[in-house]
Amino acid sequence: MADSFPPPESDDPALDWLEAELADTLDEDYELELEDAVLSREIRRIYLKAHPEMIDRRVYFRELLRLQSELIRLQDWVQHSKEKVVVLFEGRDSAGKGGVIKRIQQRLNPRVVRTVALPAPSDREKTQWYFQRYVPHLPAGGEIVLFDRSWYNRAGVERVMGFASEDQVQQFFDDVPEFERMLVRSGIRLVKYWFSVTDEEQQMRFLMRIHDPMKQWKLSPMDLQSRVRWEQYTKAKEEMLARTNIPEAPWYVVPGNDKKRARLNCIDHLLSLIPYGDVPHEEIHLPDRVFNPDYERAILPQDLYVPAKY
Repeated sequence: MADSFPPPESDDPALDWLEAELADTLDEDYELELEDAVLSREIRRIYLKAHPEMIDRRVYFRELLRLQSELIRLQDWVQHSKEKVVVLFEGRDSAGKGGVIKRIQQRLNPRVVRTVALPAPSDREKTQWYFQRYVPHLPAGGEIVLFDRSWYNRAGVERVMGFASEDQVQQFFDDVPEFERMLVRSGIRLVKYWFSVTDEEQQMRFLMRIHDPMKQWKLSPMDLQSRVRWEQYTKAKEEMLARTNIPEAPWYVVPGNDKKRARLNCIDHLLSLIPYGDVPHEEIHLPDRVFNPDYERAILPQDLYVPAKY
């Protein structure tokens, strides 16, 4: 299944490391890519026909690893500089938000970079100031927070599905620009992405989820309603972008029909927005193990061990 990778043609140690890392992580990355492979034969045939210009797998993995190495540099800079970064990921159901978040966070420290995906508000939260339940999840210095959907639920699903009144929606549009300006004034770097897919692409991805037992959990009654109300979501999205695209926190639209290109383009763009750089690191040395000649390792009972089935 995996491509064979030739030895590096360069004597550059950085390239040697990249080739070694690429070889070591192929199994992990292929596992992530199973979402594209575990399909019914007919759906997969249709998918490939609709995406004839898919990016070469070798190019994709090579660029993904390069960008992920830059994300590690960004993480170190944020932690060292005590910066605060918030990235919002919005878009239609199945547009690819979760996929790019997964690739961003895959090799980073979860204590520095964390994802927030809030459930529907509780009865108590419904009585609070609308933004209140999001505020506790904002970053402290040295942290990056990725919102998998955000306060923009009010302008999208809550509005279209009737969970918020029109007065509440208009109040949101009045409040959100100032709320975001407050975040920026407080020192937070706020980045907002909208992942865009066509009507036909979303339909195809929903069909893939229906036919893929490993992805059926992603389909909810709300997702199915988003197909029925495609045009309502489109109108809601257009008004949201028009009324909340402010200079302090502009929107960036990511064309998402090609999932792999969307991931690479989004990560590359995010890196371009933040002036990160190298930070000083202490040289790490592995200390010698302390050896005690009188120590004897205890023999544990066999029933404590996980059965070796594989």
